[in-house]
Amino acid sequence: MADAAEGAVRRRGRNETEEERADRMWQELIQEVRVAQMGVQILFGFLLTVVFTEKYATLTDTDQTIYLVTVVLGACATGALIGPVSLHRLVSGRRIKPQAVRVASHLTLLGLLLLLATTTASLLLILRVATHDGFVPYLVAGVVGWYLLCWFVLPLWIRYRHTSE
Repeated sequence: MADAAEGAVRRRGRNETEEERADRMWQELIQEVRVAQMGVQILFGFLLTVVFTEKYATLTDTDQTIYLVTVVLGACATGALIGPVSLHRLVSGRRIKPQAVRVASHLTLLGLLLLLATTTASLLLILRVATHDGFVPYLVAGVVGWYLLCWFVLPLWIRYRHTSE
């Protein structure tokens, strides 16, 4: 019953069928994914080149481990953010767009979380190499806090504030 009420709140003001809603939501999702894909692909491409630089050989074991974890996180983020495109292509024409939109939305959210982890690990590595000061973890934590605020806290607050009546 609560799900039906939530659905009614989301649909207020629109007179669209489930299929029309799925089409609209798919278009919105794809626009969002394009922005995130661009960021993760640029970051991942840059990360792939680091291992071929002279500086890589001089990194400590800890920094090399951080680098490897960062590359794997970047690969996973890329996969999750490209996943909706593959999903759409493989299920297109099967009349399951509402279900595909839900799965693609979950993949996109997972991709954003992995992008957050990749960006955090990248920042940690860069700041550790650039400076050996003890304030690096605090600076990274501050940036992560900023990302969490911009990407999750503010949107969830807006969602709560304007949809719960």
